[in-house]
Amino acid sequence: MKHHFFWLLAGMILFTLSVKAEQPSHEKVLEQLDQVITQKALYRAERERTLLQLKQQLHYATTEKEKYNLSNELFNLYLHYQADSALHYINKKAEYALLLNKPELNNEIIINRAEVMGVMGMYSEALDELQQIRPALLSKKNLIYYYFTLRTCYGWLADYTVGREAKQKYLQQTDLYRDSIMNNIDSCVDRNIVQAERYILSSQPDKAIPMLNQMLTTSLDMKQKAYVNYTLSLAYEAKNETDMQIYYLAQTAIIDLSMPVREYASLQKLARIIYRHGDLKRAYSYLSCSMEDAVACNARLRFAEVTEFYPIIDHAYSQKEAQEKRMVVILLVGMGVLAILLIILALYLYYGLKKLSVMRKNLYLSNKELQAANMNLAQTGKIKEVYIARYLDRCVSYLDKLEQYRRSLEKLAMASRIDDLFKAIRSEQFLRDERKNFYNEFDKSFLELFPNFIADFNNLLTDEGKIYPKPGEILNTELRIFALIRLGVTDANRIAHFLGYSLATVYNYRSKIRNRAKGNKDNFEQTVMEL
Repeated sequence: MKHHFFWLLAGMILFTLSVKAEQPSHEKVLEQLDQVITQKALYRAERERTLLQLKQQLHYATTEKEKYNLSNELFNLYLHYQADSALHYINKKAEYALLLNKPELNNEIIINRAEVMGVMGMYSEALDELQQIRPALLSKKNLIYYYFTLRTCYGWLADYTVGREAKQKYLQQTDLYRDSIMNNIDSCVDRNIVQAERYILSSQPDKAIPMLNQMLTTSLDMKQKAYVNYTLSLAYEAKNETDMQIYYLAQTAIIDLSMPVREYASLQKLARIIYRHGDLKRAYSYLSCSMEDAVACNARLRFAEVTEFYPIIDHAYSQKEAQEKRMVVILLVGMGVLAILLIILALYLYYGLKKLSVMRKNLYLSNKELQAANMNLAQTGKIKEVYIARYLDRCVSYLDKLEQYRRSLEKLAMASRIDDLFKAIRSEQFLRDERKNFYNEFDKSFLELFPNFIADFNNLLTDEGKIYPKPGEILNTELRIFALIRLGVTDANRIAHFLGYSLATVYNYRSKIRNRAKGNKDNFEQTVMEL
């Protein structure tokens, strides 16, 4: 039993989800509508360009027939866009019809004038115009147009009238002319829309919905799509399915604003429903857009519809904005208090971190000094090891050479070669050779300890002041002086004694090289010691 109940519940949930998935999401279509409203100026600019092109064509038209047709196009484009201009081009049509000498065109012009008067809210004047018509003399096309205009005018009067009896009378007239349309129109999109309206008014919306949905799958122009979507919204309104009503009203509004037209019912009707759902921001935006368009079009009924409801939404929107401002003030005060607390905490942390930073810095400097001392000790130890070994080798080698030199002198003395003996004693060649060998040994030992010394030393000098040994040399005099400085021998007397130069010579070399330094010349030798 429990298993059966579980599967039944799961099936119901899946069915509900599938039904919801099949239904259009009105939130998504409302987002599309919001986007279209933001781009309204672009659609209007495109319509204005089209109107300007037609006006230019009318200006350069040469025949009365061409002028009449262009005026008719301009009338149709202005009809639900700017009623005053539409009326102007009806008068133009009347002028050209008179010149064409075609009396049959007068009926079409009268219906045109009645239609635009209806848009402007001049319903009595529109009906007076239509009373001039003799239906029996109309062509089938104009007869259907005549009945459509009468149905629309009486429908607007019913919407605009408050009194119950008068309203009912106008609704009956609307139904009467709807029947006249059905009796005269062939099977087409307009007939199906009228038939769907009849189903809705006779409380049979379920018959109208499939018919209208099927029509949406066929090839329709923008105006027909708008009518079909709006009629679908009426069908779902009759069924009390608000989500679907919102969806199709939004679709209608998107088409209306995209065509674009300024006389429409979809957007303000949608604003009322959205307001009841609590979306004040959208309702205010939609109603503001509708009011702007109704004023621009001079559509009296639409303006009356908007102004009837606009104060309610405006008041609610103003209250919401005031409440939001109060909330913002409260939030700002709260954030201010929180900010002060955070500043206090930040200062406390700052001083704590500052102390910690000082401690870390001191510890870092101590570690660095310790590392430097360790490195110096290691390097000093390495230097000592190398140079002690070299020194011992050099001492043994020098003793051997002195022994050899002594024996050579002894041989000269034993052979009584006194002149050769004095000549050998007076010669400095032995000392020069030994000094040269000593420097070679020093250079080799130094470069074993500091193999990159020459390159690193030259990086401290300007391009024109760089120093390189000549072919056959390991280090030259300048490099050898600064090699001694790198080893910590900075005393000029010791350097002069080591190299066998005068103190002035060593000083001149050091000054000359220091003047070639790239950076701070005063710290040059200290920088060399750190290479």
